[in-house]
Formats: sequence, C-alpha cells, structure tokens
Amino acid sequence: MIPSDVQVRARVALKVGKQSSIDADIVSFQGFADHEEHVALIFKSADNTLDCPLVRIHSECLTGDVFHSSRCDCGEQLDEAIETMAVEGGIILYLRQEGRGIGLYNKIDAYVLQSQGLNTYEANQKLGFEDDMREFQCAIDMLNALKVQQIDLLTNNPKKADIFKDSGISLNNIRQTNLHLKSDNQSYLKAKKDFGHKINL
Repeated sequence: MIPSDVQVRARVALKVGKQSSIDADIVSFQGFADHEEHVALIFKSADNTLDCPLVRIHSECLTGDVFHSSRCDCGEQLDEAIETMAVEGGIILYLRQEGRGIGLYNKIDAYVLQSQGLNTYEANQKLGFEDDMREFQCAIDMLNALKVQQIDLLTNNPKKADIFKDSGISLNNIRQTNLHLKSDNQSYLKAKKDFGHKINL
C-alpha cells in the first residue's frame, strides 16, 4: 500500500449555524491506495492544543450533506461535527465514499428500492453490492500524515472504532453523535441500529 502524505493545506471559512463562521484548514493528500480525493478539515481549539483531537470520520453524502435530504441524518451529523469542533477543536476526515462506497447513481437506484419497502442495506444487496463497501484505511493514512497519535472519536458506528486496533493510533474515547430524527429517516435509523450502530432510537 502506498502511504499518503499531505499535499496542500489552505485556510477556509466555514458556516456555523445561521449567522457565524469559523476558520479551518482544509488539507489535501497524495498517495491514497484507492486514488480518491479525501480531505481533512482541521479546527483549532481556543488554546491551540490538539494533542488528542476529536475526530469525525464522515463519508460523503451529497444528498444529505449538501441538500439535507430527509432520508438520512448525514447532513445533520456533519453540521454537528462542525459546530462542536468550532468550539472544541478537532478534525473531520471527509471521505469520498458516496452511498457507503457504491457511488451516487447507485445510491439513487437504492432510493427507488427503499421506496418499495427495502431498507438501506437490503437495497444495496438487491443491487448486487455488500451491505457496506467502504474501507477506512484512508482515514488511518490521513491521521498518520497529520502526525496524529491519539484521538477521541465522534461516531455511532463501532466499525469506525474497530479500525484503530493495531493501527498505531490510540483511541482514547468514543463520543456518540446526537439523534437526528426526521419524518422520513426513521426506518433508515432503525436499519442502522439493527446493523450495530449505537443509536438511542
């Protein structure tokens, strides 16, 4: 596997809530084994100490992150991470793994199947994919490139915590994300809970 390395680091202002903004660094990398364009967003805490940063591993969801689709809670989880890290500092690893790794168009196909009664995992299976096609080695590579040795993790997904076993990066604490329940995402959240996510539903 080719190790990743930091390519470019640039300052950007990000929207927090409806009226305020926060400066963060957006970081690109080179050398990912999957050849995707994953990025990190780094928020510095008030005292500029990030010896054990809060980390959110967030897989791209165009429909949720950008359009705030009512079918999922992805956009709300991303907003929660940004708002939290604007205060506490931290790192968002934004992974280009749309639709749990099946791609945008396939995810839209899965939406049709979900409308016919299948849950999000069953729809992926019906399309010929595994439940979850994502792999998270790229997240480890990004943290190594950033020289991060220990973290707190913001997630409801135990699989994301498992990737740190034998990674050389210490996982000190797991913090659950909030419940973002909407009119159209109850079955989606239930399916995630049934598949092991820690959701207080």
